[in-house]
Amino acid sequence: MFGLDILIAKGRAFAKSSPLSLRYGVEALLWSGAVHIAVNNNNLFAQRLGATEFQLSMLQFLPQIIMLFLLVPAGFFADSLTNKRRMIAAALVFVSIFYALAGGSAFIPVAAVYFFIVFLSLSNVALGMYNLSWFAYFPEVVPDNLEAYENRNSVLTFRARVTMIAGFIIPLAVGLILTSIPSDSGKIAAHQVFYIIAAVLILSNAFHFKRFTAINPAPPKRVNFDEIKTASKRLIKNKPFIIFTVMILFFHMTWHADWTLYFIGQANYLHLNEFMLSITPVTATVAQLLTLKFWSKNNTRQGIEKPLAYGMMGLALCPLAIIIGLTLPGNFGIIAFFTLHFIGHLAFANIALNTFQCLLKVVDDEYRSFSISIYTCFITLSNAIMPVVGVALYHQLGIINTFVILFAARILAGVLWLIRVKHSKPKEEAI
Repeated sequence: MFGLDILIAKGRAFAKSSPLSLRYGVEALLWSGAVHIAVNNNNLFAQRLGATEFQLSMLQFLPQIIMLFLLVPAGFFADSLTNKRRMIAAALVFVSIFYALAGGSAFIPVAAVYFFIVFLSLSNVALGMYNLSWFAYFPEVVPDNLEAYENRNSVLTFRARVTMIAGFIIPLAVGLILTSIPSDSGKIAAHQVFYIIAAVLILSNAFHFKRFTAINPAPPKRVNFDEIKTASKRLIKNKPFIIFTVMILFFHMTWHADWTLYFIGQANYLHLNEFMLSITPVTATVAQLLTLKFWSKNNTRQGIEKPLAYGMMGLALCPLAIIIGLTLPGNFGIIAFFTLHFIGHLAFANIALNTFQCLLKVVDDEYRSFSISIYTCFITLSNAIMPVVGVALYHQLGIINTFVILFAARILAGVLWLIRVKHSKPKEEAI
């Protein structure tokens, strides 16, 4: 009881001293809870509906292609708003609706997998609009001149910690539930319930955003040809932004290439069941939880740019985990896979913490949403194409050879990023 009183007192003190961190923590809990309940298992659900490997890759390809046509107009639209919070809430409402429809696709007697792909793709498109408006709104809510305990790094650190805790508990619970259900029809019904729960969490998040207020709102821009022309010219002249985008895009291409292939390697080659598949994100989350505080403090000592290379190179161990896991016999291969997967994510917190902060250093603050939308377009294009490319390479070269290529490419991405950091200019010279 005494320990509980201390915990409650600490919680109240934190809520009083760090209200922004607390609000973003609740937002992270609702958002990540929905994602881990539903999206982390969409490949399994699709397989149970009869999806082929090609159709699994379409789960990545289709929503990203749709988003490509919407991101730039959405960026200009966000810049024209006096209150970007409304765009965030509207996007979340659409995500909630499409999650519910995706779960209900199993009731459709003919071509259920195609309806699932369409509804899930539309939910991912709405989620992309949410991410774009979230990125544009965050600097307005959390300016870079706040107190040390409420600055961007500390707020994002707390948000990441909440996300990781949800990423530890929820996938494990979902995996246990799915493993305990003996029949395929029962598992499908469980997936449907998960999507309904995710829809409710996302809808709750839309209402939660009413608690956010922009401290330093950007003045709205008129959407016309002259503004588009001006924004485009300034973007082209912003060399730090272009170099940053090229470097991060190359890394994401090496990462996105195995988003479908990594699941295929675990499910079809290592033959992991539902519970063991749920352990994969859990081990990654535990690795990040153990190191998050260290990397957050390291940001104050070393800056936010150089540690990104550690995260990139750490992820190179994930292709290696599949390679060694398939080389060793039986359970030894599975143990090696999880061990290397865990080690590879010890520095992954740098990707989640620092990429966005590095982006904010090079974007044009006057056309922030437009710049972020252009950046997101390239990342989205990679997310659309590279999973398909990864599966195509696997069919041509075999799974081990493909992962060898991805291992080497991620090491190269980390090296190139270190070179960029060494030759980069400070922000005041950037724009």
